[in-house]
Amino acid sequence: MSGAHFAFTDRWGGVSAAPYEELNLGGAVGDDPGAVRTNRELAAKALGLDPARVVWMNQVHGADVAVVDEPWGDRPVPEVDAVVTARRGLALAVLTADCVPVLLADPVAGVAAAAHAGRPGLVAGVVPAAVRAMVALGAEPGRIVARTGPAVCGWCYEVPETMRAEVAAVEPAAYAETRRGTPAVDVSAGVHAQLDRLGVRDRARSPVCTLESEDHFSYRRDRTTGRLAGYVWLD
Repeated sequence: MSGAHFAFTDRWGGVSAAPYEELNLGGAVGDDPGAVRTNRELAAKALGLDPARVVWMNQVHGADVAVVDEPWGDRPVPEVDAVVTARRGLALAVLTADCVPVLLADPVAGVAAAAHAGRPGLVAGVVPAAVRAMVALGAEPGRIVARTGPAVCGWCYEVPETMRAEVAAVEPAAYAETRRGTPAVDVSAGVHAQLDRLGVRDRARSPVCTLESEDHFSYRRDRTTGRLAGYVWLD
């Protein structure tokens, strides 16, 4: 899509040591802060971005949204799970290690959003909240381009039956089974169902399952591990 840029990292090309090797972009997982800063600089520069012009979040598995027009600077990073901007050239970033990174952009309106959709965020409605915030800034759902990145797949995200039922009661499309036939949740499928109901038609979903891919961080697989990032920005 002309004017809209989307990018998802893997775990390689950074400076972090095990168990965060290599390109850990998460600052709250126990990694050396200096390594994380270097990794964020490396990732941004590889995308042609100014590292100082990337907006991060303090993600808490909720549905709160922050509208931003500049980096946080010395201000505290807010506890939100989506950021939205109408400032072209400002990159928005979301951290994940099994949850679904959701990147959204309306190039015509010049509005972009990044959302962190894990199972709790899916149920809480973080993605619809992000789309509503975009619409308030002039975006139209029919023009929004949506890309979701590497995440744990429905075959691998095993949960108790009661948890699957709770999620499916809110979003039936997330109902899933593992290859063994045990209860599971497909968060990516749930996110795309929500986007479809909102009128977002231009969507693409990464085929990568983080738990199955050794090239990606997975909290469910490794527990102590790094974080991937998704980036969205508009020219």
